[in-house]
Amino acid sequence: MSKFTIALVAAGGAAAGAAATAALYSTRKTTSQTPSLATTPTSTTTQSPSSTSAAPPLPVPAPVPQLPLRQNLVDPSGLYQYGFPGPISDLRPTPSLISSFDRRTRNPSWVAEHITPASLALSNADRKNSIFAEDGSIPEKYRAKLKDYFRSGYDRGHQVPAADAKWSQAAMDDTFALSNMCPQVGEGFNRDYWAHFEDFCRRLTHTYPSVRIVTGPLYLPRKEADGKWRVSYEVIGSPPNVSVPTHFYKVIYAEDGTVGGGVSLGAFVLPNAEINNSKPLSDFEVPVEAVER
Repeated sequence: MSKFTIALVAAGGAAAGAAATAALYSTRKTTSQTPSLATTPTSTTTQSPSSTSAAPPLPVPAPVPQLPLRQNLVDPSGLYQYGFPGPISDLRPTPSLISSFDRRTRNPSWVAEHITPASLALSNADRKNSIFAEDGSIPEKYRAKLKDYFRSGYDRGHQVPAADAKWSQAAMDDTFALSNMCPQVGEGFNRDYWAHFEDFCRRLTHTYPSVRIVTGPLYLPRKEADGKWRVSYEVIGSPPNVSVPTHFYKVIYAEDGTVGGGVSLGAFVLPNAEINNSKPLSDFEVPVEAVER
């Protein structure tokens, strides 16, 4: 199966980029050894009655009433066709997202989601009815706690945004677990540039019928005055419990919706800091291999 890997570039600032479609600036063919989205072909076989058969037809029993099958609007696990994102500790699969939790940092390692025009068209949930909650599936001494964020100066930053799960109140509630949160700078980032970036991802569904996104925190080294590289980050809570990421990444798979079809791929790394809305989103684009490393 051949797939086209095409870089996504947002032109203009974050707000403008949110309204822009992806620009296709480089194309290369790759050969994928992973299975594509699976479909089951159907066929109809017509048999002619035998001209030599003299037996009368058997009576046909009345059909048993069947409940209509419920089709899921999204399938976050469909990401696995491209390979597994990484660590599998405290894997949390829900209808609206799949996450893996890092007990050392008390943040997710990654969170995967799937959005479609149909899922975003529904509005069956209200974030006013959702509450932030600790993830009870994680042992108490390893989980992030609500009190860790209290007066920390950081927002409880969704990795999968609540606005991507409006198709069901239960789906939206799943996005409010602290295992889907990281400490994020509020003004100028979580409530501004990052929010515009999330909107950009949603607007991709105007062009692509299926968009898969992997989001997560990074703790990147910085070169200091002595010329050496060190990783340094704040830890919030009393006692200190939740690490504050230095950066965040998103890897976006924009699918054309056909079996074995084209996939537009983009990877972005943004600092956990105030970013001017006039800064082009393309400034934060990186090779996907950089995020993998």
